[in-house]
Amino acid sequence: MDTSAVKREPGASHTDSNETEDAGLCKPGYEPVEEAFVANFKDRGEVGAAFCLYHRGEKVVDLWGGIADEACGRAWYEDTLQLIFSATKGAMALCALRLVQQGKLDLDTPMSDYWPEFGTAGKEKITARMVLSHRAGLPVIDQSVSKDDVYAGQPIVRALEQQTPIWTPDKKHGYHGLTIGWLIGELVFRITGRSLGQFFREEIAEPLHLGFWIGLPGNQEHRVSSLIEMKAEDIGNAMPPDSLAARMLMGDALSGTGAGYPWNSRALHASEMPAVNGICTARSLAKMYAATIGEIDGVRLINSQTLDAACTEHSNGADATVEGLTTRFGLGFHLTTPEVPLLGPNSFGHPGAGGSLGLADPEHDIAFGYTMNRLGSSPYLDERATALIDAVRTVVTDTA
Repeated sequence: MDTSAVKREPGASHTDSNETEDAGLCKPGYEPVEEAFVANFKDRGEVGAAFCLYHRGEKVVDLWGGIADEACGRAWYEDTLQLIFSATKGAMALCALRLVQQGKLDLDTPMSDYWPEFGTAGKEKITARMVLSHRAGLPVIDQSVSKDDVYAGQPIVRALEQQTPIWTPDKKHGYHGLTIGWLIGELVFRITGRSLGQFFREEIAEPLHLGFWIGLPGNQEHRVSSLIEMKAEDIGNAMPPDSLAARMLMGDALSGTGAGYPWNSRALHASEMPAVNGICTARSLAKMYAATIGEIDGVRLINSQTLDAACTEHSNGADATVEGLTTRFGLGFHLTTPEVPLLGPNSFGHPGAGGSLGLADPEHDIAFGYTMNRLGSSPYLDERATALIDAVRTVVTDTA
């Protein structure tokens, strides 16, 4: 990669979005972060990526570079969008938390009070708190479902209405990788009459002028970077197809005919899979997290009381879905663990499969977003994200 492409002069933008265009930003004192970003291309196999950092409510780093589409050589521009997999869960959690703050959702009221059809087959006492902390016992879909079912969403919702929990709700926790999105999405719909993607757009993305969608409109598709996916044999080696973890990820429903997972398809981008198919810029991911811990451009998404509740540990320990993994959750957010070290003990956020990451740290008043198109083999953080976290940690220590 020509690392000179990482920084651009203002005005050299390719953008047709409504995001600001102060491109190639790295303020004095934050050079270690830019150095780590460049080193990802030189030393860690980065192909196309972007990184944005807010510190004390100010955007201090905003970088991008590389190739957005290897097939045609399209460059990664400042407005390039990227599918971020489970990093989407931070946006999903904020939708639920906004309803809590508005007094429209009680986390400890049975979900069936809002969604009557859900209260069957042992699910009568499941609450939104249990779902957001991955304790509901519904990490997989027992019924056979197709790609079309996944894209439509409602067939999955109907299946969840009929399903019996795998474990007694609230007795243990296990990662609800995809189902958490449809469960919270239907709850948002029952309360507001809006899909989660629409609610997110109107309540969060538009007030902050974010380039971030859950359900991408067709007129934005040309901005999306093409994912460079893991090889099928690597996925198989890491996750046996008959395991609970593999069933959680619905491999049969999402696999294409001889083409791997269809994450680059227009149909998947257009659908609403509220846990995993958010599409955004790193700048927007960072700004969203910055607005959870403080006011950004006159907007604060959740107040301190709601934030404290969201970041309180609700689940910690051996994950009942992914064997051998320790997970720790607040309300929809990942909290720091050895596998997901984030920035510090008070950080919260969510990684996405293959490497993407959004997080905030109230203690140090830090928020950042990292997006990239070459998927690493780790389901959580790989060396590229870890290098950026280490660099930010250095900056925080030096500027304390």
